[in-house]
Amino acid sequence: MAFAWKAAGITYNRYLAVAARVVRRSLKEDKRLVAERRGEMDLRFAKWENGKQGEAKNLASANEQAMAQQAGQQQ
Repeated sequence: MAFAWKAAGITYNRYLAVAARVVRRSLKEDKRLVAERRGEMDLRFAKWENGKQGEAKNLASANEQAMAQQAGQQQ
């Protein structure tokens, strides 16, 4: 028998994210706010060149900048 998340066509990681969001939203207001803040992610990355690490950047803001730059080039 297939897993429900697999039958739905989503990854296990996405399934866990959805389940966690459902649990957080079911909490009372004060506990929910604390849990939602804990659930936010702050991913950072750094580009390596010639064996040296570059500046660490926030992934979300870097993606926004890249998308804006891409949109500007297409026009």
